[in-house]
Amino acid sequence: MRKSGPPKGLIAYLVLELLEEKPRYGYEILKEIKEISGGHWEPSYGSVYPILYKFEEKEWAERIEREDEPDRKYFELTEDGRAELEDRREESAEKGRDFADVILGFFHVYAAFSTDDRFELPDLEGEWRFDEEFSRWVVEQVVRHHEHYFETEFERIEETPEEFYERHGIDEE
Repeated sequence: MRKSGPPKGLIAYLVLELLEEKPRYGYEILKEIKEISGGHWEPSYGSVYPILYKFEEKEWAERIEREDEPDRKYFELTEDGRAELEDRREESAEKGRDFADVILGFFHVYAAFSTDDRFELPDLEGEWRFDEEFSRWVVEQVVRHHEHYFETEFERIEETPEEFYERHGIDEE
């Protein structure tokens, strides 16, 4: 169970991956992360630039000058940065449950706002609503993205969470 927000180190890992691809500047990294998230999430300048400066300080990235854009602060991954990226890939591979907890946790809150009598949120004209129709739309989008990225038709899984965890050898805690 996650205590809050996206998995720790997610933004730093994404920055390393994007810098491995090519030298980039902060705003470009923000936009790329937004694109990766399908436009649903964009970290703030206040999270990306300190990461870039930390990487520079640790010599995982270095600032490079570009004659065609002298006013932009481009960063390029160093060999030490590539080694750090390999370590972070391993760490990130262990965060699947954290991602699932964030996704499922927010959906449960959305459903609670939709169905629990303790919450009395009004339906506002032209805004998202907390109701069954909008909930179905969210689930439909998840299914569509699954089918798009995995190039397969979505099939329901009938197992309980406990059965699923047992089949995959995952500790329920």
